[in-house]
Amino acid sequence: MISYPSIDKLLDKVDSRYSLAILAAKRAHQLETGSFEMLDDYKSSKTVGMALEEIANGKITIDPNSNLKEADAEAIDQEKSQEEADKNNDSKKTDKKSDDSQENK
Repeated sequence: MISYPSIDKLLDKVDSRYSLAILAAKRAHQLETGSFEMLDDYKSSKTVGMALEEIANGKITIDPNSNLKEADAEAIDQEKSQEEADKNNDSKKTDKKSDDSQENK
């Protein structure tokens, strides 16, 4: 159970508990993957708590003009994650090749 920020304060910023849960989960995931922090100081050390604090402070909102469906947003997120993983794999292969060439000298 969360005690800060209060659920009442959060629901003043978001129209439903469902929207709040989705918004907080998405933002927490972004924080876990290294996205920048929007507040100078957080009371919570956990990413979900940090996300809720950002929502309560009006730093994170739902775009009312977005026509993007949840499934489409998830697909975009997965594509970005896959691209990032591919870049990391390519980087590791390049590092391995340079290590191998150094050993052959």
